[in-house]
Amino acid sequence: MNSGYNDWRTLFWSASGRVSRGPWWVAVGVLASASALYEGLAGAPLRLATFWFVYPALIYSAVCVNAKRLHDRGRSGWWATMVLLAFAAVWPQARPVAAVVAMPILLWTLVELGVMAGEQGANRFGPSPAAPA
Repeated sequence: MNSGYNDWRTLFWSASGRVSRGPWWVAVGVLASASALYEGLAGAPLRLATFWFVYPALIYSAVCVNAKRLHDRGRSGWWATMVLLAFAAVWPQARPVAAVVAMPILLWTLVELGVMAGEQGANRFGPSPAAPA
């Protein structure tokens, strides 16, 4: 099985194709770390000047990564919108009413994308990323 990933630029900037669990977990870690680092290091004046550049790039990358993983599970990449909205409801701090709705969606996301294997063989989104090269 080929679980490696060799085109990281495409992983973060294109929503087409499929990606297996390993690269998805790495990409989620990179995006979460980048967001946390930005929130922790950027002071109010810097955040005010850069927020509209940094977060659209992070959000777009997150949608691309999740869409690829959803494709590997045989689902439309548009499900990534629901995941993004649920994540936005609890980041950087959860609001109680939003968390009640968002947490089941985020739990589903972790199980569906982070635990379950992708579809065997090719599907409508392309060849399996786990197929032998």
